[in-house]
Amino acid sequence: MSGATLTSKGQITIPADIRKSMSISPKDRLTFTPMPDGTVVMRAKTKSIKELKGMLKPPHGVHVSISDMRMGGD
Repeated sequence: MSGATLTSKGQITIPADIRKSMSISPKDRLTFTPMPDGTVVMRAKTKSIKELKGMLKPPHGVHVSISDMRMGGD
């Protein structure tokens, strides 16, 4: 288990073993999500939305026109 101390400015240093296990580097963004039980989940935002491009492929043979999407066509 790793620990850290909060400074008077509200800053912490994430221990090296945690940084390594999360593959985070300087300037990476982190999010903190408080859970109902009082724990906090920290996640690294190391990926860009641009990296998702092309990840999902449309099924073959299924095509919906833009007008059908807008009008809820049958």
